[in-house]
Amino acid sequence: MANIAAQRIKREFKEVIKSEEVSVESVKTVESTATRASQSSRVLSLMLAILAIAKCAIKVELVNDSLTELKGEIAGPPDTPYEGGNFVLEIKVPETYPFNPPKVRFITKIWHPNISSVTGAICLDILKDQWQAAAMTLRTVLLSLQALLSAAEPDDPQDAVVAKQYKEHPELFRQTATHWTFIYAGGPTKMPDLDDKIRRLTDMGIEEHNARVALSSYNWDLERATEHCLFS
Repeated sequence: MANIAAQRIKREFKEVIKSEEVSVESVKTVESTATRASQSSRVLSLMLAILAIAKCAIKVELVNDSLTELKGEIAGPPDTPYEGGNFVLEIKVPETYPFNPPKVRFITKIWHPNISSVTGAICLDILKDQWQAAAMTLRTVLLSLQALLSAAEPDDPQDAVVAKQYKEHPELFRQTATHWTFIYAGGPTKMPDLDDKIRRLTDMGIEEHNARVALSSYNWDLERATEHCLFS
């Protein structure tokens, strides 16, 4: 049965090899790993999940030919501050998968109420107590994260500072998130006014990212951000 599954993986991999989201190198790597796969049917199911993701604006790659350490990528959804950005994720699949969820965090820095702007940790119910082994896959996890970028849940935040800005200053939040997307995720929209404030802090010798974090956290109040950077 395992050999049949392996052949199925190879066949499906060939079907998606032309996908813009999957590089030829990644195709060869996963196909080779599938060939060497053990008798574990869950490993083969995991491979199928990776293949399915290729049809969407999401992507998964193996890290060091390992099925337990993966790199995910999701495209920022349209009509959000994250549009045009590409966000990289660290995915660690536990030995107890699929009975327990994968551990996922953002590698790409992002300004979002449910994602830590410091560590990339994510507050999402399906990655915690709402994980359903029978229904959830890597594909649904990545699609759920894309949906989270479209519809934040500020009342259940991972980053309280971002959530407060999201609720009290929605337009400023949008500008800040757009700026972070441009800087860290390759987004298309530059925010010259915000760049100018960062430049004023870096001219004082403050590291650029620290200046950005301080200004973002203090709603781009230059005086308060300067005081934080110099005296905290």
